[in-house]
Amino acid sequence: MHAFLFGFSLGFSLILAIGAQNAFVLKQGLKNEHVFLVCLICALSDALLILIGVSGFHVLVASFPSLVLIARYGGAAFLLVYGLLSFHKALRLQHGLQPSQISSNSAWQAALTCLAFTWLNPHVYLDTVVLLGSVSTQFGNDAGWFAAGAMLASFVFFYALGYGAALLRPLFARAAAWRLLDFLIGCIMWGIALRLVLME
Repeated sequence: MHAFLFGFSLGFSLILAIGAQNAFVLKQGLKNEHVFLVCLICALSDALLILIGVSGFHVLVASFPSLVLIARYGGAAFLLVYGLLSFHKALRLQHGLQPSQISSNSAWQAALTCLAFTWLNPHVYLDTVVLLGSVSTQFGNDAGWFAAGAMLASFVFFYALGYGAALLRPLFARAAAWRLLDFLIGCIMWGIALRLVLME
């Protein structure tokens, strides 16, 4: 259960950062266009990448045990930088989210755009394959539970974002809401980084 909850919390905190993929899902939710399809593509893509990361790192660690230590501190360093960037955005952001008024897309267009945002984004490989895969090595035989927690976090996040977007429109039209969100993301990232460093 510890591995599952840690996987869920880490996966959720990583995916929480607003990037191109999340902005697209949010925009689809605000427009109420193909929300279920877009969220499903994002969540299944994440699940596949997490599975690849967890499986691949188990093979590497079996051959090179020193990778566990490298991955542990490398992951912590990555989270510290990620958190720092979130704090920087919290201080510098001056505008709220203003979804552009674009014409409706077909389901195929929405799906292809979503796939592009997901699979052509280098950060998705750093987060799901490299970082989550490396952290999973800390849990040994419970790595599967860690992966399951991270996968569930993706499904929960994307569907909550997609379908909850309409409710959040008035709030996130203000820059202050985004600054607060980025500040909280930074705190979460640094907290997890500290936990990784102190992990025995």
